[in-house]
Amino acid sequence: MTMIRHLDLAATLDTLASLLLAFVLGGLIGFERQYRQRTAGLRTNVLVAVGAALFVDIAMRYHALYGGTPTPLHVLAYVVSGVGFLGAGVIMREEGNIRGINTAATLWGSAAVGVAAGAGMLLEALLGALFVLSANTLLRPIVNAINRRPLDTEAVEATHVIYVIAERSRQGEVLARLEAELEKQRYPVRELKVHPFGEEDVEIEATLAMTSVDGEELDGLVRRIAAIPDVRQAFWSPSTGE
Repeated sequence: MTMIRHLDLAATLDTLASLLLAFVLGGLIGFERQYRQRTAGLRTNVLVAVGAALFVDIAMRYHALYGGTPTPLHVLAYVVSGVGFLGAGVIMREEGNIRGINTAATLWGSAAVGVAAGAGMLLEALLGALFVLSANTLLRPIVNAINRRPLDTEAVEATHVIYVIAERSRQGEVLARLEAELEKQRYPVRELKVHPFGEEDVEIEATLAMTSVDGEELDGLVRRIAAIPDVRQAFWSPSTGE
């Protein structure tokens, strides 16, 4: 039987080492994504890394046994393009905001780490995982600091507005809580307006002064505001004008 003829303990142990390495490194990348509650988290990144490692390992083993084409490089190219389609699936457009690009890029990085592990490149796989994790963690404060700077141009204006509809008698408390939450998240406010809304409510409109926001972070802030007693509704909306 072909299966029996291909039994090779040394090669199997090498495959096991590659898959374990891909599992661990993909897990480290995925843990960071899961901790931040992103679309593709721990399991997704592990599966992508292990799958990429297995495909490349199989291609290398097959090429060693039979030679010819396709070579492992062909398989590697298909892994790259295939993960590109997978990444496109986690990118969403939502009310003018595009989300998931960083998650898609992280999946691409996990696949690269898996390919290195599958090819038996231990140090390269470790370095790849280290750089992907560094991009998602060490660069985050820099990105947030840049995004929170007020937009300094008259040609294009990007605004993000938080709307809170609350009972008129609780206007002061809700307004103070909103300002405290915004200050806690370091979101500077460009303009704050209060309008009558019906006979018993008011609408608080807080326009943020920065080029972009972290959508998940702002969603969490809005949920906390919406949980305040006598708040009827809370939501945020982006808009871009020229």
